[in-house]
Amino acid sequence: MQAAARAMAKFRLAVVQLLVSPVKTDNLKKASQLIKQAAQEGAQVVALPECFNSPYGTKFFPEYAERIPGQSTQMLSDVAKECGIYLIGGSIPEEDSGKIYNTCTVFGPDGTLLIKHRKIHLFNIDVPGKIRFQESETLSPGDSFSVFDTPYCKIGVGICYDIRFAELAQIYTKKGCQLLVYPGAFNMTTGPAHWELLQRARALDNQVYVATVSPARDDSASYVAWGHSTVVNPWGEVIAKAGAEESITSTDIDLQYLAEIRQQIPIHAQRRHDLYSVEEKTK
Repeated sequence: MQAAARAMAKFRLAVVQLLVSPVKTDNLKKASQLIKQAAQEGAQVVALPECFNSPYGTKFFPEYAERIPGQSTQMLSDVAKECGIYLIGGSIPEEDSGKIYNTCTVFGPDGTLLIKHRKIHLFNIDVPGKIRFQESETLSPGDSFSVFDTPYCKIGVGICYDIRFAELAQIYTKKGCQLLVYPGAFNMTTGPAHWELLQRARALDNQVYVATVSPARDDSASYVAWGHSTVVNPWGEVIAKAGAEESITSTDIDLQYLAEIRQQIPIHAQRRHDLYSVEEKTK
C-alpha cells in the first residue's frame, strides 16, 4: 500500500514542442506520432503547444478554425485512448456560434473530453519597433476556469498570455492544483525577456509545478515562436527545458517534494490566516 502511494506521488510529464506547418493534416499526423513516442517513453501526462494544428496568427484563425468535436479533437481523443494517457491538447482555433476561440481540450485515458479551456486573456500587445499583435481582432475570450482531476493531482490549464495574470494561478492553486500547464507561443521579443521569468514566478508564488509548451521555432514563419518549452518545480527551479527545435521533453512531477516545500515554507496556511485577518481589520 505504501509503495503504491509513493508511486502515485510521482508521475511523468512530457511536453511536445511541435514544428507547426501550414498543412493541418501534416500537423495532426506529426502530433500523433510524437504523443505516441512520449507515451512509449513513459509519460503519463502529455501536453502539446498552443495552436498545434495551424500557424499562429490572426489571419490564420478563421481559416483553420473547427468545431469541437472535430478533426483535430477526434485525433486527440483517439490517441489519448490508444496510449492510455492524460492528453493536454495544446490549443486550436475553435469556431462556435459565429465566434472563434483559442481553445485547449484535455482528454482522459479512455478518450473522454475532460475540460475545454478557452483562452481568457487575449494577446493584445504593442511594443513600438518590435511587435504589434491583437488577438481580439479575430478571437473572443473565454470566461471560465479549467481544472481537471487525475489519480496523481489536480491540474489547471491556461493558454499563453493567461500566465501573465497571477490571479489565475492563485485561483487554480486555491482549487487544489499542484501542476499548472500553459500551452503558449511567446515570440522573439517577449520570449527571451519574460518566458522563463513568468513560469518561475507562478511556480514560486504558489508552490506548484508549472509547465509551458511552445511550438518549435520556425524562422520562416510570419510569427516566430521562442520555443524553450519548460518545466519549473515549486522551489522555482527549471528542471527541464527544450531548445528551439522540435522535441519531446520529459520529467518527473514529484508531489512528495511539493508537499515538503509547502511544509518547509508554509505560505499557504499563513496566506489564508494573515490576509483574512488584515481584511477583517480594514472593514
